[in-house]
Amino acid sequence: MKFALVTGGSRGIGKAISIRLAEMGYNILLNYQSNTEQAEITKALIEEKQVKAELLGFDVSSKKEIEEVLGNWIDAHNEDYIEVLVNNAGVRKDNLLMFMTDEEWHSVIDTSLNGFFYITRLVIKGMLVKKYGRIVNVVSLSGLKGLPSQTNYSASKAAIIGATKALAQEVGRRGVTVNAVAPGFINTDMTKDLNEKDFKSLIPVNRFGTPEEVAHTVGFLASPEASYITAQVISVNGGLYS
Repeated sequence: MKFALVTGGSRGIGKAISIRLAEMGYNILLNYQSNTEQAEITKALIEEKQVKAELLGFDVSSKKEIEEVLGNWIDAHNEDYIEVLVNNAGVRKDNLLMFMTDEEWHSVIDTSLNGFFYITRLVIKGMLVKKYGRIVNVVSLSGLKGLPSQTNYSASKAAIIGATKALAQEVGRRGVTVNAVAPGFINTDMTKDLNEKDFKSLIPVNRFGTPEEVAHTVGFLASPEASYITAQVISVNGGLYS
């Protein structure tokens, strides 16, 4: 069986991506950290698409948990393989750099950047054996433009953009593509503290985006039709910054 693994897949953009990939026929491995109730809700929505969904609860910033949960799943499923990996999990802990604590820095870096490294290193081996795979990293406008009070978040996402371009060159000959999608202001829990009226005038299309609009872009990059697209960063931001 072919699976798509979506980290941070139970809510927001991750939820929309999981449902979109299910609509494309993929069985879904849904990673979440602690909100089991929401993960079960998303799992049920995925299964309505007539595919299989499995919950994988682990902290993406923990190498130990990743190896125990995801590593054991891979070892136990010799006949299955993860064809699509979406590194979506992330956390914001905004603060001015001069006031930023060690915890605020390391929490964001560990979740986004270290999570990408530990998870991708495990999953990519199967893709290389099969000579086919799709990796899509969800980054951010913040990683391209840089945003005040987000030095930690901008640093983590910019690093993943660099890693995306480097990894794409390593694995392209084996039929594996590696791309990134950079959302702008999207209506999710992560932006609920922002007043859309205060920001939409800065956006050429004059509104925040939806998780589904990001998910459709990820879905295309995960498809066979995107086989000649790799090492790219696709912005989904309403024209705010390109």
